[in-house]
Amino acid sequence: MTESGLFTRRRLLTLAACASAALALEGRAAQVMSDARSDPQGDAKMLTRNIPSTDEALPMIGVGTYRGFDVEPGSDAYKLLPQVIDELFRAGGIVIDSSPMYGRAEQTTGELLSIHQPRSPAFLATKVWTRGREAGIAQMEESFRLLQTERIDLMQIHNLLDWKIHLPTLRQWKEQGRIRYIGITHYTPSAYDEVEAMIRAEPLDFLQINYALDDRGVEKRLLPLCRERGVAVICNRPFGGGGLLARLRDKRLPGWAGEVQASSWAQLALKFLISHPAVTCAIPGTGNPRYMKENAAAAMGPLLTDAQRQQLIALVG
Repeated sequence: MTESGLFTRRRLLTLAACASAALALEGRAAQVMSDARSDPQGDAKMLTRNIPSTDEALPMIGVGTYRGFDVEPGSDAYKLLPQVIDELFRAGGIVIDSSPMYGRAEQTTGELLSIHQPRSPAFLATKVWTRGREAGIAQMEESFRLLQTERIDLMQIHNLLDWKIHLPTLRQWKEQGRIRYIGITHYTPSAYDEVEAMIRAEPLDFLQINYALDDRGVEKRLLPLCRERGVAVICNRPFGGGGLLARLRDKRLPGWAGEVQASSWAQLALKFLISHPAVTCAIPGTGNPRYMKENAAAAMGPLLTDAQRQQLIALVG
């Protein structure tokens, strides 16, 4: 028979190799958390965890835009921000969280992404924080304009303000494809009971909440509840408002830090968060490219064991 009528040995081996590779990729895609990956340039890519409501994989470190992106064009601080975005994307991160309450941050984000080449892969998250249906709609429409986008990945009701009024609008916009996910946010323990009640009562995709190595109040009820209800968790204030790193600055890193590819307390503090199985992503805020690169690296290499997490808790006291 001719070669065109039969598979040659080489073609059979090639097909077998392709099939084997496809099965391996399928198995990896089914995991909740991906292994570290590499792109063609050899840059390591951060770990991901799946959004429970869709199984979409989300990189585990993003960037918050509070303060760092509330800067004027032409300023020295503004000139650093394109590199911040580059460092986030280069590491495989995509989550950028903003808000109408962050001054110029939404507009700055829109400007930076509009000129980014290649086309931005950003997962855009912002918030609504006002009373009244029409005021909420107007505020969210302004966010679309400032972010220069026709679709926002995650719209969050900030601090639960007037949530019963805003939630029907968010659901309608989600059905229309204008937003992809619905969430709520808070950052104070006094609101945890109300947050818990809403998560139990309403189907939500995301909760954004304060969680840090020295601020672990959500571990008792909210994080287990989010796992039970299939709600993704974004950690805001991941450094405890800034005091945590100052307290750790003069302490020596644990001897096992190198084993988890951590070279700073900031990286260990972030690894502590994303090692919790309920946490989907942490969003440390920064306008500094060096800090963005350091933060992103926290989602590379091994996560922490339970024993390592407990050691960090003991170190903080």
